[in-house]
Amino acid sequence: MFSYSNWSVLTVSFLVVTYLTLCGSVLCAVLYLAGAKWRNEIRHLTSAMFGLFPLAFVLLIILLAGGSNTFQWLNAPLEHGHHLPAWHNYTFLVARQVLGMLVVMGIFWVFIQRQKVSDRSEEDRKRFHFIACTVPYTFVLYATMVAWDFEMTQVPQWHSAIYGLQHLISNFNMFLSFLVVWIYTLNTRGALVRKVDEYVYNYLAQMMLAFTLLWIYTFFAQYLTIWYANLPDEKDRVMGMQDGDFSVLWWSMIVLKFVIPFTVLAMRASRHTPAVILTVACCIMTGTMFERFNWIAGIHGTGTIPVLAFIVVGAVVSTIAYVLVRGAMLRDHLIKG
Repeated sequence: MFSYSNWSVLTVSFLVVTYLTLCGSVLCAVLYLAGAKWRNEIRHLTSAMFGLFPLAFVLLIILLAGGSNTFQWLNAPLEHGHHLPAWHNYTFLVARQVLGMLVVMGIFWVFIQRQKVSDRSEEDRKRFHFIACTVPYTFVLYATMVAWDFEMTQVPQWHSAIYGLQHLISNFNMFLSFLVVWIYTLNTRGALVRKVDEYVYNYLAQMMLAFTLLWIYTFFAQYLTIWYANLPDEKDRVMGMQDGDFSVLWWSMIVLKFVIPFTVLAMRASRHTPAVILTVACCIMTGTMFERFNWIAGIHGTGTIPVLAFIVVGAVVSTIAYVLVRGAMLRDHLIKG
């Protein structure tokens, strides 16, 4: 019950909830800074995802309290000459994760509040513009720290200069895919006070295609470097995931996150068909779950896939997340009571 594989499911849940919490505001900020008018269709809807913050924080505390159940490197002494000796300090780990989340969430909360009144006056617009400029930088720094702590440095000897970027791109594409599913569900059920126009699906599909290409680029750049260098400390972890007990997740990830999205969304007609975009979005979300679990639980290439843990933890976390987001949307008068 308390195996590392089961705890890895909880870690995956934390990462998914955290990125859903953050990426809504990040997308709003990026679209605003890029001058995209269609942000007005979704800005308040995506900002409602910030309601997941209490759940993300509670999951973080549980994982940090889990100690060696969450971070296997705590079970063994660090090797002499390790490249990140100070980083693998548990007190420092807890402090940077808790303080980091609180600071980032505080900045994002200010962003959301100023977005609500950004059209009230020129002074409000300038204040909103300032905080919007800080959001992408804050997100990149925080996401890199999360990627290092919960995935990259789970094996103390393993590191990759591009891993933080790959992790960020992958999870942002997951959020875009979730947004498609979420909007499609709310639209078809008639739950929204103001329905999101269908042209938004096309814009989201274009972004999903772009981030799919970015993901495969960063993935292959990392993989090629590790394969070509053929250094055991780097290669063994990747080959373990590729050929070990979780290999089915590895190859499914490639198909779900690259082969299907690229071949389908590369066609213009597909990007104008909401049902097709919805199917691709579900593939990307599933592939990202496989990717996150593989990088966390498959650090040695051995283990079992905890199906029961996925079902139980997924059901509990999803239910709590639904209640929190629904409450936020009701408070903001985005959905019908």
